[in-house]
Amino acid sequence: MSPKQQHLLRCTYQVLAEGGLRHLSLQRVADRAEVSKGILLYYFGTKEKLVLATLRWVLARVARRIHAAVQRARTAEEKVHATVDAIFVDPKANRDFYLVYMDLLASAARQHTFQELSATFRDIVDAAYGQIIGEGVREGAFRVRDVQEAAAVMRALVDGLFLQWLQEPDPGATHRQVRERCKHAIFTYLRGGEGPEDSGGD
Repeated sequence: MSPKQQHLLRCTYQVLAEGGLRHLSLQRVADRAEVSKGILLYYFGTKEKLVLATLRWVLARVARRIHAAVQRARTAEEKVHATVDAIFVDPKANRDFYLVYMDLLASAARQHTFQELSATFRDIVDAAYGQIIGEGVREGAFRVRDVQEAAAVMRALVDGLFLQWLQEPDPGATHRQVRERCKHAIFTYLRGGEGPEDSGGD
């Protein structure tokens, strides 16, 4: 992908985060990117293809960031800490991502075009979580009967806490607190209700 295309995708993502899919237009993206609408059509063909390319781009970035964080950890417990830290980047980045991600989920529920992308990302996340959880079970750190189910529960905990966080009056002030709450909830579940022995975080 060329630097020009990445610039266009980044600008599209910013417009999506600010106004949502419903209010996105090629003209708004073109104005943000300081190009003509013709440039967007030249690279992506249609508005729908531009949106899908943008969503693929941002979801791939998130997946790569989580993967890189996990590679630096040794034990399964350390990998859980690293995963949550990699997801809870900073308030603005998380707010932008989850607003766009919720738009994707809403679109996937109504339009077939977005369903495959949503399902693919879900499968990638569940596979990453499942690998960590499976390692934890083999290490004796986690006590779950069904690794695949546990991966889905871990995803639900992360997404659910982010949705709660987005509704708070001052999300920036509670970002770190919610991150640690997320770790606590995940470890409590994976350890069979015992809770974390050591937060391992800041």
